[in-house]
Amino acid sequence: MARVDPYKNYRFKVEIQGIIEAGFAECSGFGSEVQVVEYREGGDVTTARKLPGMAKFPDITLKWGVTDSLKLYNWHLDAVNGNVQRQNGSIVILDEADPSQEKARWNFINAWASKYVGPSFNAKGNDVAIDTFTIVCERLERVK
Repeated sequence: MARVDPYKNYRFKVEIQGIIEAGFAECSGFGSEVQVVEYREGGDVTTARKLPGMAKFPDITLKWGVTDSLKLYNWHLDAVNGNVQRQNGSIVILDEADPSQEKARWNFINAWASKYVGPSFNAKGNDVAIDTFTIVCERLERVK
């Protein structure tokens, strides 16, 4: 059987409908969970049944270097001002040898930027200034 190596975590892109930006330094937190509803029947004194409850999708955190572009910030600012603009998007792992080829894709649905954290500054450092955005979504699916 041929060996199949896992994909590397540094070759990725994030696509957000209507917002096209440069690459992100980090994308984390996405996934899904089905809540567990415990139900105990009157005749069973020792155990509870576990039933599936509501599906939940954690927040997606995006980090990227500060640039002149305000597209992501303005998306968040719209929400702050009460005008939530829901967007669909994708998190994509790219082929290491050929970055134009996709290896895996997760689509997030009805997302909006719920939180913005500006960069930390330190006059003694030489790091890139990083913006952090938190995106909430109603659904996430791996499609590839």
